[in-house]
Amino acid sequence: MPTDGQHLASPETADFNGAYPRLSDTQIAALAALGRPRDVQPHEILFREGDRNCDFFVVLAGNVAILEGHGTPEERIIAVHGRGRFLGELSLLTGETMFYSAMAASPGEVLAVPVDRLRELVARDPALGDLILRAYLIRRSILIGLGVGLRIVGSRYSPDARRLRDFAARNRLPSRWLDLEKDPGAEALLSQLGVTPADTPIVILHGRQLLRNPSNAELAAALGLPAPSMPRTVCDLLVVGAGPAGLSAAVYGASEGMDTVILDGTATGGQAGTSSRIENYLGFPSGISGAELAERAVLQALKFGARFVVPAEAVSIGYGDGHSEVRLEDGSSVSARSVVIATGVRYRRLDVPRLEHFEKASVYYAASQAEAQLCRDDPVAIVGGGNSAGQATVFLARHAARLALIVREKDLGECMSRYLIDQIERLPNVEIMLGTEVRQLLGDQALEAVVVEDGQTGSRRTVEARALFVFIGAAPCTGWLGALIDLDDHGFVKTGIDAERAVAGGSGSETYARRAALETSQPGIFAVGDVRSGSVKRVASAVGEGAMAIRLAFESMNSR
Repeated sequence: MPTDGQHLASPETADFNGAYPRLSDTQIAALAALGRPRDVQPHEILFREGDRNCDFFVVLAGNVAILEGHGTPEERIIAVHGRGRFLGELSLLTGETMFYSAMAASPGEVLAVPVDRLRELVARDPALGDLILRAYLIRRSILIGLGVGLRIVGSRYSPDARRLRDFAARNRLPSRWLDLEKDPGAEALLSQLGVTPADTPIVILHGRQLLRNPSNAELAAALGLPAPSMPRTVCDLLVVGAGPAGLSAAVYGASEGMDTVILDGTATGGQAGTSSRIENYLGFPSGISGAELAERAVLQALKFGARFVVPAEAVSIGYGDGHSEVRLEDGSSVSARSVVIATGVRYRRLDVPRLEHFEKASVYYAASQAEAQLCRDDPVAIVGGGNSAGQATVFLARHAARLALIVREKDLGECMSRYLIDQIERLPNVEIMLGTEVRQLLGDQALEAVVVEDGQTGSRRTVEARALFVFIGAAPCTGWLGALIDLDDHGFVKTGIDAERAVAGGSGSETYARRAALETSQPGIFAVGDVRSGSVKRVASAVGEGAMAIRLAFESMNSR
């Protein structure tokens, strides 16, 4: 049995600074007031994979082993915790199922604290709360890097397999991908389970639960992702979209005592949640990953009583009797006195032949840890000249063999921040191709290369690439708004002065009502972040707009 502090992760997987802190006697005493100590015997299980709402455990004496696949031939030790260390990872705070088991490795003693009481302590003790939260965030990254957690088995050419992999990546769920085309153990596993390749993709949870091509909602429910039932009455505030702007609105709305519900069709964090490192966000001089920013915001909103419903895709919106009603893809609906639209944007697709064919397995619109694992040691290409493309380049260059950054503009400085340009220019395995566009995608089932064209000379060359990452332009996610909300010529939501509209006066004459700065053409409905016409496409401005919308929503409700 390994000793205290040993683990399977390599230094490349995550930053371990803060992942396994040892609590001081003072911190243990504060926790002891909320829980109870108890003796443990060798091989005693403290919690198992798949358990939910477990106690928070602190090791007082002896060692506790963290195990994946306990009791199976694939059992492995992830880490061993000794005196002063605490167990668990992010799922303990979010209410998700546990992704591993904890077993006493020797006679000892643990302190068991109910998780609800832990949340209370974290809220009133910022130093201890931040220590635990940071450790849990890093541990989640370690699990993702190790591939601990759910297993997805299928063909890389299956759209449903791609959907499940994307859902796991966007929700920062620890997972392992078994490719029928490349992994020799995949078919053997299917044979053991009595599943044919035609029945894939499948998801294996906790080493024992088998889901056959589950929907995103079914997978979320099985993992315990936050998806409470819809409110039976009208809520005060409904936030549609859980990117930085939506999360900010949720935190400020819930903290002001508003009954707040947040919807998102895929995951919390939005596009920012897939960013490996945001280095120009105020207050984080060493940078912060989009995933960590999103997780912190979610926990903050939950602390104030906000309710998340993920996944929940909004398909239409109506207005009547002083409140809005948003209808969802599953046929249910949510009513609210005020609505904040924070649905953001999606990156545009390349206008090249066979794109749809390669999107099944080789084209990506995010660059998270999951995508990095899929293209490790391969040549890849990135299309785009903005900050998202720059952040993806810096991140993926650590994993890919070679990387081609394909930029339509003649100067990287036109759309990209200087700090990113400086980093990219120092990367030895990155080739910057300015004034260049993709014209062809080459390959049979999977991508093998791209053909690019120089915009000035018209000359073409073939660039080897097993994966293509696309970060070009942005299309607003506003199709669900119908005719209720006025949009600009590009489909973004008009707000403020731009959203002024004619209102019939008592005598039949037309007057004009000036909308609040972030209010849309419909009273009580606000738009924030990238989806708003004229917005600044930066995380900081999105967060500011989310906070500002709450103040305006209060004023709007009081005036109606």
